[in-house]
Amino acid sequence: MVRFNAEIKKYGEQGEKTGWSYIAIPAAIASKIKPGCKKSFRVKGTLDDHSIERTSLLPVGDGEFIFPLNATLRKALGKQRGAVIRVALAEDAREVLIDRTFQVCLSDDPVALAYFRSLPRSHQNYFSKWIQSAKTAPTKEKRIARAVNALSRKMGFQGMMRLKDPDLP
Repeated sequence: MVRFNAEIKKYGEQGEKTGWSYIAIPAAIASKIKPGCKKSFRVKGTLDDHSIERTSLLPVGDGEFIFPLNATLRKALGKQRGAVIRVALAEDAREVLIDRTFQVCLSDDPVALAYFRSLPRSHQNYFSKWIQSAKTAPTKEKRIARAVNALSRKMGFQGMMRLKDPDLP
């Protein structure tokens, strides 16, 4: 477990990261968590006293990474931009399982399935985690339909989320 303190920062105008809150993970610290890695990888540990797992560090260049802090996590921490938090991280090498119902629906659309399989595992996980986070069965069904439709158009997760298309549920 690698331990350090980090300040919560927030991107201004930064493409798809505009407005994101995050903590920076310097290259020296990232290399202690997963030596030699320059790609996104999952970590587990604590932020202050809040446990986290299966959360990705995102590369930003030169061996440095960021740890995005969504609103739910910031609320659980009770902290915003400028606050310093205690961080303890280790690699989380457990495999993320793809939602079974989503897999079945993908198998009915060969184009969507082939494109899904061509995506990096981390991008496949975005779809599955989004589907699994649905709180109701109807919402899960809509998310699966939207994902399969987008994948059949060879769209990634971010493209699907940005698109306001009437053909996507």
